Amino acid sequence: MQDDPDRPDPPAQALRQRRKGIYMLPNMITLAALFCGFYSVVMAMDGRFDLATVGIFAAMFLDSMDGRVARLTNTQSAFGVQMDSLADMVSFGAAPALIAYEWALRGLGRWGWIAAFVYCACAALRLARFNVNTEVVDKRFFQGLPSPAAAALVAGFIWLATEYGVAGSELVWLMFFLTLYAGLTMVTNVPFYSFKELSLKRSVPFAVIVLVALAIAVINIDPPAVLFGIFVLYGLSGYAVYLWRKLKGQPTSVISTSTREPEERGLHE
Repeated sequence: MQDDPDRPDPPAQALRQRRKGIYMLPNMITLAALFCGFYSVVMAMDGRFDLATVGIFAAMFLDSMDGRVARLTNTQSAFGVQMDSLADMVSFGAAPALIAYEWALRGLGRWGWIAAFVYCACAALRLARFNVNTEVVDKRFFQGLPSPAAAALVAGFIWLATEYGVAGSELVWLMFFLTLYAGLTMVTNVPFYSFKELSLKRSVPFAVIVLVALAIAVINIDPPAVLFGIFVLYGLSGYAVYLWRKLKGQPTSVISTSTREPEERGLHE
């Protein structure tokens, strides 16, 4: 059937909506991060906890890249945001909880799976709160421990113990309390520095490049010990910032005072 010459052309907005698709590059990185989380669970089921924990750290690296790549290539989308959250729930919520349970918490019976579930549930709550508070939280800080850092605490501890030949059965209660600490810290209102002020587009002094090279060299000396130490310090830094602000009489909430939603003010003091 031929087109009616008198029929008006479809609106330009309708054509744009019809042609709208999914940006490949950032979403492929997100899918790779999701694969790393799934890979970690499979490796834990096979008893390869060294590979399982490395998968979590690989997911962390990819998770830090997809958003930056999307911004650099101007390919941000609502689909990508939702995809990233779902991938984070697998890689930094379910996967670390299951790895911790398989490695050590199984020996505690009911208490073990309760600790693993608390971590998993807190990761889900943390991600949901992050999504709804994006417009009202001070960009310099995270509200609570970010889920990748929480996953790094759990996975880094297991990686370090595995590297030194320590079985999970010898560290059951330490794993129990670390899992609860990482999980519950995710849903606190403690401010953790976000490093979002560091931009890849800005020029930096030559000394910064030297420091980055030195940091890479130090990490390569003993990756499990150095990485776990870094995330332990970061996992405690939020409480240090919180206490410092309290002592100085400064607001401890990271809810922005210039929010467009004034009903949110004061709810997270």
